[in-house]
Amino acid sequence: MITHTPSPAELPALRTIERAAGEAFRELGMAAIADDEPPSLTQLTSYQRAGRALAAYEEPGRTATTDRPGRPLGYLLWEPVDGCTHIEQVSVHPQYAHRGIGRALIDRAEQDGCAAPLTLTTFAEVPWNAPYYARLGFRILGDTELTPGLRVIRAHEAVLGLDRWPRVCMRREPGPRT
Repeated sequence: MITHTPSPAELPALRTIERAAGEAFRELGMAAIADDEPPSLTQLTSYQRAGRALAAYEEPGRTATTDRPGRPLGYLLWEPVDGCTHIEQVSVHPQYAHRGIGRALIDRAEQDGCAAPLTLTTFAEVPWNAPYYARLGFRILGDTELTPGLRVIRAHEAVLGLDRWPRVCMRREPGPRT
């Protein structure tokens, strides 16, 4: 698998990935999350131009028609927040789930963020959210550990109604993984 910044032409595919990945929330009674609109092309372009968008692709030669990587299989967006690399979004198309794509994107974001700690906010009780990130080395932050930027993010999520389901902030320190 290859990870790199997606081209402008590939950005619409990221919206398709987000919609497909969101459908799994419907099965958990979280239809509002499944129906949530993916980032707009304007937002994705902003991340892409800033070098804070990553996409995962099949290895060259694995596609039937070209030696170049195929379409994106998953993507990640990040922002600098309080000296950390804050993962704003990571999504993998369900057809390619359970292949280490999310992990590869997160590990690459750590590299691209100059080995800064990684942070994210996520649903506490969704199996492919907080429990998954814990397996990748993230830990849940207590209220006293939240930075000002994470508090702003959480307040914005509450305004959006995401607090209808339990949410947590998580952090992973840089370094080798076992």
